[in-house]
Formats: sequence, structure tokens, C-alpha cells
Amino acid sequence: MNQIFFGSLPYILITLAVAGTIYRFTMSKYTWSSQSSQFLENKTLFFGSFPWHYGIITVLFFHILGFFIPGAILGWNAAPTRLYILELSGLAFGFLALFGLLALIYRRLTNARVKALTTGWDVLVLIVLLIQVVTGLGNAIFYRWGSNWYAASAVPWMWSVITLSPNVDFVANLPLNTKIHIFNALLFFGLIPFSRLAHFVVWNPYTYLWRPYQVVRWYRRAPRTENIVQYK
Repeated sequence: MNQIFFGSLPYILITLAVAGTIYRFTMSKYTWSSQSSQFLENKTLFFGSFPWHYGIITVLFFHILGFFIPGAILGWNAAPTRLYILELSGLAFGFLALFGLLALIYRRLTNARVKALTTGWDVLVLIVLLIQVVTGLGNAIFYRWGSNWYAASAVPWMWSVITLSPNVDFVANLPLNTKIHIFNALLFFGLIPFSRLAHFVVWNPYTYLWRPYQVVRWYRRAPRTENIVQYK
């Protein structure tokens, strides 16, 4: 099973993500949007979107940092105080992301207008994201010093996949929760071409975090007429 999930399926999902994203951008570029529903409901969106994006982007940044310089992460963690700072910071941003995601899920389930525009792909993406965040927090809480095993086990496995020589031994003995977290991340990439996650890979997608407020106007195709009186 380890060979299937961490030796073969990664290539299928990565190929699907890359080829599907290129195809969608080439053939249906006007669907390349997160399809914002802010004009339908804004208050809950604000309290969900900002914690979610700031939390998940910060966690993702540290994952990327560990991917490129795992030795530096292990060196930083050599001092217990620095290890505690890194672990507690990651845990805090993880809970921030969870709070924002739950608020966004609550909004989609309870707001009638937003719910009416929610597709099956949206539901699937939310489920995958929720699993990813929950299992990530589970790793941080129940299997402490996750930054160490991430740099020492998960990163070498990822590099082995990239170099076309997958070595599943790096992840074979990891806890089940951790394996779910890793494989679910691959599913996330596989869903990109089929959902609004496509906006995630556009160039510089996070400028909206500090951009000024925008004014959105909704124009009708036909002019609206009211109280028209016809005279003979």
C-alpha cells in the first residue's frame, strides 16, 4: 500500500494537476477565477477569509522553507527554545486557519444565496482542506516536533519523487495521521484543474490581502423600467 500511495499515485495526481491546469488555462481561461461571492454576503466572509488565508499561507510558507532548506530547519531546532518557538507558532497559525475555514464552511451551509451557488467541487475542496488542516493540527499536537520529522522524513521523500526515484521507506513508518496528511496534500493538487482552486496558482495571487477595498457594480443587460404608463 505504501508503494501505491507514495510511490505511484503521486505521479498520477501531479500529472493530472499540471496537464489539467494548462488545459483549463488554454481552453477556458475565463473560468480562471475564485468566483467571489462577496457581493452575496460579506460579514461572515470577512471573519473567515482573513484568518484562513493568513493562517494557511504562513503555514505553507514554513512548509516550503523546510522543503528547500531542511538542514537549516534542523539546525534551528537544535536549540530547545527555538524549537518551541517554531512549533508553537505553527500550531497557532494552524488554529487560525482552522477557525477561518470553519467560518467559511458555516457561511456556505447557512447562507441561502451562497449555498445556491455552491457546486459539488466546492464541497469536495472544503472537505479536502478541512482534512488537511485537522490532520496537520493532529500531527502538531499528538506527534510533537513535527518540523523535525518533516525535514528528516517527508522532505527526502518528496525530493525522491521529484528525482523520479521514489523512496517510500522515508514515510513508511510515519503515523497513519501523518500519512493521511501527506497524501491528502497530493489530492489537493489533483483537484486544482477542476475547481476554483485554479486561482491559487496564478502569478502573485495574494495581493488582495493588502489591496484597498474595491467597489463592485452589477450591471443589468436590459434596462430596468418601473411604473411605465402608456398613453394613447
